[in-house]
Amino acid sequence: MTVTVITGNPKPQSRTRLAAHRVATALTGAEPELDLDLADFGAGLLDWNDPAVAEAVEQVQASELLIVASPTYKGTYTGLLKLFLDRFGAGSLAGVRAVPLMLGGHWRHALAPEVFLKPVLNEIGASTPTAGLYLLDSEWEAPDALDAWLAIAAQQLSVTVRP
Repeated sequence: MTVTVITGNPKPQSRTRLAAHRVATALTGAEPELDLDLADFGAGLLDWNDPAVAEAVEQVQASELLIVASPTYKGTYTGLLKLFLDRFGAGSLAGVRAVPLMLGGHWRHALAPEVFLKPVLNEIGASTPTAGLYLLDSEWEAPDALDAWLAIAAQQLSVTVRP
């Protein structure tokens, strides 16, 4: 299975990225094959002719499972992630499964992955068979932080197949 982590945190090598890797490893038992830290693309995300971004889009489309991660900014995902997701036309991720993941400072934003990130992933064609995952910045590293979500999500992902 080709697993890709997409991190939409403006800070490179962020804890959002680390949390996404943790989720990918917990779900699959291995590190992701592709790690797209969008901060590394910089202004290239604004250039529709940027070859590195175009290659990343192709790699995402060829993936089987995406972990799409963002910190919570103003109650939703970052503009950096939005710039990247805008590269995908409606339905262009058909056959790709995606897990929306967001980190934030307070539980009042816990619905953000479900309400804001999951719909855009569905719009561009990704299947999102699990509930969106929201982790508190202060607790994402706890040994049991993923346990309740993972018990259900692993089963939901196991029954989905790529056409």
